Amino acid sequence: RKSKGKPNGKKPAPEEKKLYLEPEYTKSRITDFEFKELVMLPREIDLNEWLASNTTTFFHHINLQYSTISEFCTGESCQTMAVCNTQYYWYDERGKKIKCTAPQYVDFVMSSVQKLVTDEDVFPTKYGKEFPNSFESLVKKICKYLFHVLAHIYSSHFKETLALELHGHLNTLYTHFILFIREFNLVDPKETTIMDDLTEVLCSSSSGSSSNGSGNGSSNSAGAQNHVKER
Repeated sequence: RKSKGKPNGKKPAPEEKKLYLEPEYTKSRITDFEFKELVMLPREIDLNEWLASNTTTFFHHINLQYSTISEFCTGESCQTMAVCNTQYYWYDERGKKIKCTAPQYVDFVMSSVQKLVTDEDVFPTKYGKEFPNSFESLVKKICKYLFHVLAHIYSSHFKETLALELHGHLNTLYTHFILFIREFNLVDPKETTIMDDLTEVLCSSSSGSSSNGSGNGSSNSAGAQNHVKER
């Protein structure tokens, strides 16, 4: 008598337990501040100025968070840039697809973002200088890549983060970042579906009901992760 798991009679491989979803760890924060209020655009601030300031800050904090576990993220331990069962590829300026290790991918991300946030023509800091027409699309691109880095830390290096007792910092950073990108629709919800189970746990108390439908995201995510994908 065949199992109902798969047509060939073989049971599907059990999904690996996600340590970062354990209640004793998801409760850990470095502050109980209401991040939903923190990410909202202040009345007196220009939208592009707000996006620029927050994107730059998130870049520095995520780069710092990754640096704490970078010695464990090597070409041997992380031969691909993977998050759960999804593998990411880097695309160079000519659109060429590059398969690389996780540390190489993160280096590409951080180098390219550093170049953008320090470019006066893209992130102007002088009074009277205008933001380029492409500014919002560049911010969206940056946020997508920064999400990949955060997700990789959770997926592949949460044990090291726990050992360093930095999971509270990571949870706080992730919550703040997710609520920010949601507030301004900076990353396609399909891109962040892979971490919807964590997002639902960490952000439910901070954001209440979300218009992006994260409440049922974890069920969609489970079905999407049964096979290896690439981005």
